[in-house]
Amino acid sequence: MSDEPGKPARSRPASRPALSPSRAADFKQCPLLYRFRAIDRLPEPPSTAQVRGSVVHAALEQLYGLPADQRGPQTVDALVAPAWEQVIAAEPELADQLDAEQRTHLLDEARKLLSGYYRLEDPTRFEPQSCEQRIEVELADGTLLRGIIDRIDVAPTGELRVVDYKTGKAPPEARALAEFKAMFQMKFYAVALLRSRGVLPTRLRLIYLSDGQLLDYSPDEVELLRFEKTLMAIWHAIQSAGATGDFRPRPSRLCDWCAHHAHCPAFGGTPPPYPGWPEAPDEGNPDTVLQHKAEPAA
Repeated sequence: MSDEPGKPARSRPASRPALSPSRAADFKQCPLLYRFRAIDRLPEPPSTAQVRGSVVHAALEQLYGLPADQRGPQTVDALVAPAWEQVIAAEPELADQLDAEQRTHLLDEARKLLSGYYRLEDPTRFEPQSCEQRIEVELADGTLLRGIIDRIDVAPTGELRVVDYKTGKAPPEARALAEFKAMFQMKFYAVALLRSRGVLPTRLRLIYLSDGQLLDYSPDEVELLRFEKTLMAIWHAIQSAGATGDFRPRPSRLCDWCAHHAHCPAFGGTPPPYPGWPEAPDEGNPDTVLQHKAEPAA
């Protein structure tokens, strides 16, 4: 992002501990879940919803790499297979987790989601500045933010729009929380862009492909500055917990979708021995293809 106007992000080693939207949300939801994912790195087999989401994101990234007049519905339909190959190339073990029937069903669902996308936006009418944009920026207190933005649009007049595609569908009892987490993610990116480019994003756009809905939100600078302080506080709390290993479970209805009951004291489990605060905890590694975590699916 050094070619963009405004204050550039500081160059830091990729391994430096940083805060990502997903790990910040994990800590707010349950500090022990953060530990399991970021420090212990306990395995979580990806769901078919997550794999499908990664295929859809890869297809949309490939779509916007084409000239505008080639971005019709037939083109994106044909991109699903190459997108699948891209996902499998990065995570080869996924190929063994789905049989032929499951793979066919997954790709058919991806095509349906992409077909519905054309009812929400016309990709032939605008040119995104970037897709799957990696971003890293240090805040004033030293908190390092890191993540990947699905799409950034810049108007000829300079207005900035941040776009995120949602492919999962949360059940009714978790929908409000899912929307809160989605907006948390978007404000995270807005703060990162404000600090890295010196430009206040004019619009945050969530595209719900499963529901066929758009959600646009226009943040103001005062709101984002308050949110920036929230991110700093979350990171300081994570560091404090990391120094002592005191990551406590916070039971909620979201425990129903947690993969770590066997290690959680709230369910009679025992956490593995605390390995200590690592030099480079996994804060949502930008090189991981399966970054598009679906909300709890019905």
